[in-house]
Amino acid sequence: MNSAAAAAFTMRKHVDTVIIGSGFGGLCMAIKLREAGNDNFVVLEKAADVGGTWRENSYPGAACDVQSHMYSFSFAPKNDWTQRYAGFQEIQQYILDTTEKYAIRPFIRFNCEVSGLQFDQASAQWRVDTATGEQYLARHVVLASGPLHVPSIPTLPGQERFQGKIFHSAQWDHAYDLTGKNVVSIGTGGSAIQYAPEIAPLVKRLSILQRSSAWVIPRDTRRYAEWEKQLFARVPLLRKLHRARLYWSNESRVWPLFAPRIAQGLQKLAQLFIKAQVKDPQLVKALTPDYTIGCKRILISNKWLPMFNRDNVELVTSGIQELREHSVLLKDGRELPADCIILGTGFVTDPRIYMKSFPCKGLPGHDLMQDWKEGAEAYYGTTVSGYPNLFQLVGPNTGLGHNSIVFMIEAQVHYVMQCLKLLKQKGAAYLDVKPEAQRSFNEKLQAKFKGTVWQSGCSSWYQQADGRNVALWPGSTWRFWQQTRRVNEADYSFTRINTAQVERQPAFGTEPSAA
Repeated sequence: MNSAAAAAFTMRKHVDTVIIGSGFGGLCMAIKLREAGNDNFVVLEKAADVGGTWRENSYPGAACDVQSHMYSFSFAPKNDWTQRYAGFQEIQQYILDTTEKYAIRPFIRFNCEVSGLQFDQASAQWRVDTATGEQYLARHVVLASGPLHVPSIPTLPGQERFQGKIFHSAQWDHAYDLTGKNVVSIGTGGSAIQYAPEIAPLVKRLSILQRSSAWVIPRDTRRYAEWEKQLFARVPLLRKLHRARLYWSNESRVWPLFAPRIAQGLQKLAQLFIKAQVKDPQLVKALTPDYTIGCKRILISNKWLPMFNRDNVELVTSGIQELREHSVLLKDGRELPADCIILGTGFVTDPRIYMKSFPCKGLPGHDLMQDWKEGAEAYYGTTVSGYPNLFQLVGPNTGLGHNSIVFMIEAQVHYVMQCLKLLKQKGAAYLDVKPEAQRSFNEKLQAKFKGTVWQSGCSSWYQQADGRNVALWPGSTWRFWQQTRRVNEADYSFTRINTAQVERQPAFGTEPSAA
């Protein structure tokens, strides 16, 4: 064996399962594998620590819009959440603590970004290439990188001339002092409504550039008393009942989404909330959306609307013409002084981001970028026809607008574990969802969107240009849980291979022999 071949050999690793990402999804998958007695896996993480969304988003005011006791694993409760809706620091600490509690850190390879996936049919293995040059061969791959993790950073006209500071909310520059600065914030989405009220008292002037307004409802800011935390710790049943109450109260929110008339009734309450919070009638009008509540993501905040009563905060509805050295020129001719521009522009919502931007090749003739050219499509957001033993967490049509995504993740991980169990029972090398099963599932799924608020006339990141919703689960989460408790074997093909022949012919035909 020459030195180059030897180096290639030592860089290749064989494992049963590769998990990509170490946020809630990746950790849940790793924990459940360990509980099943399977330690033959590796978690590949592109960053230097666990956490995913909550590692990346550290902007002022960053917090979850799902209650703390629901935005956590059912099997790893935290009795001492400080408040109803936790901030990013507490959520990230929960993730860190859970990683240690279940001893997952030794299985994680940090600063190891995946650069390609390719399935070898003869050996029934996935080759996982990484940017570091390491290569993994695995029977199963679980993609847990999440759909919204790539910041959407627009190119602004004249940006090269601007001499101030520009950064995205997900890449917050904590070293930059905003005190006394003229700040222009672009966007009025979930991130902007959290950080803008926090920085408004610090800056000289804050200009909020709004393309379209969002429905905003009140936030429960109550904190848990010490006696409540102690009671949850001493009487676990009470904590479980509290979590159950939160779950079902959240679940009740889905019904107005299926009945626009009911949603319009709730919309009137949201309109009253805006009027009660904002003094200027013209601002009230500008901050009131023109679409049915629920059509786009509903935001929760007690600080966003009152912020516009400040003398140093301005709502701007004109678009950007260009950036100048120390200002932003608007299309209406006005010029805003700017020392800093903050991009509250969210994340890339191209459906293919579900599988990241690296090449993913399955069975012969299957390239995911081509298969998803017209839109992302999966079976229960977990498996895709033509990509055997490849599983996704928070894949197409598993997003939510009313409850905890962690609940969905746990349901999906359970489903993946059932798939792995079936493979073992049948002595099969791989399973692949049948194309007709996937097609039938998605036809029924898309039909459920008809008549809902999601198709009431607005455009949002939930939908593609053709109006097809590829992001949300069009139903209650307990239905998803119920339908993924067991695998419908008839919807999958199971394939066996000649293991003796595979041993004589190593995967991909590139592994050097020891001779």
